[in-house]
Amino acid sequence: MSTEKMNTSSWTFLTNHAHVLMCLEKNPSERIRDLAVEVGITERAVQRIIADLEADGYLNHIRDGRRNVYKVFTRKPLRHDIEKHRQIHDLIELINK
Repeated sequence: MSTEKMNTSSWTFLTNHAHVLMCLEKNPSERIRDLAVEVGITERAVQRIIADLEADGYLNHIRDGRRNVYKVFTRKPLRHDIEKHRQIHDLIELINK
C-alpha cells in the first residue's frame, strides 16, 4: 500500500460560512445556485449562511435588476476567541496568496 492515502474525510479547516464569504468577496454578484455548487452545499444552506452573515454585519446586499450584489465588510473581526484579533481581510489575504 502506498504511503500516500486518498483524502476520504469530508471535513475542512474552514467553515461553509467562510467559504461563502470568500466566494462573495471574489464575485459579489454570484448567484446562490453557483455558490452552492462552488462550496458544495445546498442552495438553502447558502441562503441560511447569507442570512447569518447579514444579520451579524459581515455582509450586505443590494438589488441590481433580478440579481443581488453583495458587499463583504472585510474589516470586521473573525468570530472565534482564538482568531478574533484578526479581520476578515486577513483571512482572505491568507487564502488568496
